Amino acid sequence: MKDERCYGVVSWDLRNGGLHLFRAKAVMLATGGYARAWKVTSNSMSNTGDGLSLVLRAGLALEDMEFVQFHPTGLYPSGILVSEAARGEGGYIFNGKGERCMERYAPEKMELAPRDVVSRSEQTEIDEGRGINGEPYLHLDLRHLGEDVIMEKLPQIHELALKFVGVNCVEGSIPIQPTAHYAMGGIPTDVHGQVLKDESKAPVIGLYAAGECACVSNHGANRLGTNSTLDCCVYGRRAGITIAKFIAEEGEFFPDLPEKAEETAHELVIKIFNGKGQERMLEIREQLQETMMENVGVFRTEDQMSKALKVVKELQERYKEISIQDTSQQFNTEFMEAMELGYLLDFVEPIIVGGLARKESRGAHYRTDYPQRDDTNWLKHTLAWKTDKGIKLGYKPVVITRFPPEERKY
Repeated sequence: MKDERCYGVVSWDLRNGGLHLFRAKAVMLATGGYARAWKVTSNSMSNTGDGLSLVLRAGLALEDMEFVQFHPTGLYPSGILVSEAARGEGGYIFNGKGERCMERYAPEKMELAPRDVVSRSEQTEIDEGRGINGEPYLHLDLRHLGEDVIMEKLPQIHELALKFVGVNCVEGSIPIQPTAHYAMGGIPTDVHGQVLKDESKAPVIGLYAAGECACVSNHGANRLGTNSTLDCCVYGRRAGITIAKFIAEEGEFFPDLPEKAEETAHELVIKIFNGKGQERMLEIREQLQETMMENVGVFRTEDQMSKALKVVKELQERYKEISIQDTSQQFNTEFMEAMELGYLLDFVEPIIVGGLARKESRGAHYRTDYPQRDDTNWLKHTLAWKTDKGIKLGYKPVVITRFPPEERKY
């Protein structure tokens, strides 16, 4: 990016190796979410926040990164998602004492309370020693629904439990735990998918984003179930229409590429392939994921997040000393994982710094040292830039239309 315009992309050919430079009138980022930064996650292996890191490295901001949703029904211990349908059809959640523990937290809604409420309730049960046999999980029980209902309405959940944890949910309970699931934050865009530069909402010409990597902010601080479809189908379509119109207006014109446009990418590739350091990627990634799970999870405090930030800074320095064993060009997945680890280490910093600054609890961001929502001081969006001195924060107002925010009560 140069002069607040995107000119194209530099890409790596995974199949054959080598860098390729593409000049483009418009570029759209659709790289998905970033929950792979946590040890327990419902996300696929590829959700490493690549697009977010690229935006940070280009000098642009990320928005509302501290808001990450934890889904209450991830399989234990993998975090693989057990659909909301299990609770929607009437599943019960039991603790290690055999109690339907949601009575304690949302007696009217019970298991049908919002995801963040159920996740915090489960985590409280686990933290206070009421997990199953003292372990960090609870039970999701569908047995009372009967085999006919389970096999007719929840066949995928039955198959999932059987294959991944060996539980026939017609006869036994499914072990569950909160799992990092969805990103409310991401690359700031308008409703047409155009990436925005700063608090003034100035657009970056030729750059668009859609899907979970983008932050239109229709989710606010806590996404409701199925609303991720908006990110893909609604805003993805809008972005496509806008891009097509923009390209047509550009006509035959292709912007000239900046001088040495591929130089930064080339230097990074050379550094990874020629690295002689002794640091192991696996150890860095595991420490990062464990740190995020322990300190920037369902519950957060200033001490926890400060500890996490210190660890991340240390891991960023260690990352500079990694090396890879596979130096071949063709289908080098070790090189790909090295790149992805760098991306992970980039975007977790705005999550932590933004969370430390936001001294309140709102939506999926819950601080036990500031448990109340504070609309007077914190009804605003967080913007975060990567600088040589660390993460710089800025803010922009929340646009309120028909429905002013109110406290949720259960």
